[in-house]
Amino acid sequence: MMQPFLPDGCQKNTLQGIMHNYPIKILMAFAETFSEKEGFQQWLLNNGYPELAALSSAIKGSEQAFEWLMKNKYPQYAALDGAIDKQAKPREWLIKHNYLLLLNLADAVNASPVAINWLNENDLKIFLYIAGKIRTYRDSQYFDYHKKRF
Repeated sequence: MMQPFLPDGCQKNTLQGIMHNYPIKILMAFAETFSEKEGFQQWLLNNGYPELAALSSAIKGSEQAFEWLMKNKYPQYAALDGAIDKQAKPREWLIKHNYLLLLNLADAVNASPVAINWLNENDLKIFLYIAGKIRTYRDSQYFDYHKKRF
């Protein structure tokens, strides 16, 4: 297994966080919320995964979803949203709290070869799939870069 990408100040806890604990079926449904297929967001809500539905909405630009994540104790997902947007403070928060998987997911969305290689080498291909879905969605959208900061 490849040594993980460890930014300065980040401890060697490569998979801390809860995202890697979801069943593959749930992660696939989350990924599909970024496709043109309808119903996956509602499916997540109806099947006990409102945090993933909110994360999807936050990544798509919903401030209400971002606020829901913060209010309902999912700051790691709010930080992921900001890190995907290349905001420094959320990236620093992910590093400080050792959410290395989420940090590499955000970087993979932004096509970082280091992050993509790390996910591949650590057999986290589902997260490469998620990153690709988010990247494709983002590349086809117009974003408001004045979005609320983490």
